[in-house]
Amino acid sequence: MKVYGLTGSIGMGKSAVAAMFRREGVPLFDADAEVHRLQGPGGALLARIEARFPGTTGPQGVDRAKLGAAVFGHPHERRALEAIVHPAVRDARSAFLRRHRARKFIILDIPLLFETGGQKRLTGVIVVSAPAWKQRKRVLARPGMSVAKFRQIRGLQTPDAEKRRRADHIIHTGTTFTDTRAQVRRLVACLSAKTGR
Repeated sequence: MKVYGLTGSIGMGKSAVAAMFRREGVPLFDADAEVHRLQGPGGALLARIEARFPGTTGPQGVDRAKLGAAVFGHPHERRALEAIVHPAVRDARSAFLRRHRARKFIILDIPLLFETGGQKRLTGVIVVSAPAWKQRKRVLARPGMSVAKFRQIRGLQTPDAEKRRRADHIIHTGTTFTDTRAQVRRLVACLSAKTGR
């Protein structure tokens, strides 16, 4: 089984592209969705997060604003949270790989792929990219987002130009939805042909 990584900086349209791959029948593991599940109501990580970051969880799971305030801009605290979350996500990913081991290829949606060195274990990397002006417009339209927060998030991510340089495949989302979907379909056909799916 070949394993491809899907990544892209904030506001590039990666979630929309991931949904397109799923609609094409490609098994796709979404690391962010798994984190939300683990931190949501009744989530497996709530007790450990509450113990380390008191007052950041409740009946609805993690209070993302409170947890974000506790770790954002505090590298030591962010690493403490990652030490709780990352092993659980790795376990879920391993279970996903076992479930789909008969497939010729699958995709792992990993937002911080290059930042964590995760590309080393993959067959190839698919990067979702859009022009900087469109990225900025999309991100600043999000509730609770500010220019300062956007800059801070972008500062923690590998620059888009570097991601594109290191990519095996690029999906451009600075165009129409229809064109992006066509790019995804072409790539699925290409990867299927390579693996004989």
